[in-house]
Amino acid sequence: MDTSSPSPPPCAINVLVVIFSLREDTLRVLLSANGNDWQLPGQPLAEAELLEACALRAFQQQVDSPEVYLEQLYTYGAINAPGRQAVSVVYFALLPADSRIETAGGLHWFRIDELPPLRDNHAEIVAYALRRLRYKLEYSAVGFELLPEEFTLTELQHTYEVILGEKLDKRNFRRRILEAGIIEETNRRRMRGEGRPARLYRYRPDAVAEVKARRLFP
Repeated sequence: MDTSSPSPPPCAINVLVVIFSLREDTLRVLLSANGNDWQLPGQPLAEAELLEACALRAFQQQVDSPEVYLEQLYTYGAINAPGRQAVSVVYFALLPADSRIETAGGLHWFRIDELPPLRDNHAEIVAYALRRLRYKLEYSAVGFELLPEEFTLTELQHTYEVILGEKLDKRNFRRRILEAGIIEETNRRRMRGEGRPARLYRYRPDAVAEVKARRLFP
């Protein structure tokens, strides 16, 4: 009787990335053309390659931002062919609104509420990534990753509203975000329209990352 352990089946590992950014005042996700369908950017994991390095490789050539917020999201498994397992390790990335990404080669930004047909389970993955982003907004400063280095309080509130999909009370939001002590004034202002120039703020680099930010909202 053969008591040896069975040899593991061949396994293909792909790394997918859900890339969110604020574009034209809406939350958008970057997708890649795949015939008549669309899919998340991704790459097969190379031998001796770290997962995060593979995730960056999936889109880094198109991004001009030197620093990108990247977090592992989930791992999905499936059987694609007899005896062959397929594993997808999914990350989500956040790009600031002022970063540029080269959308040649079939890449395109889509509004999160107007997605085209997606292959396999990619629509499910995008939905899960959005839930994770909204959840993290409740207890961390992750929303600042979508903003330029300097921003107005109006832009900050708008970012939170776009991600959460709800309107926030302006007075309460500003009072609570300032009381939290996670942003600081700069000595610069931005002119918008005919009104008074708006004060520019920035995220404090020494602020505590876990800020229980949901307390900022009514």
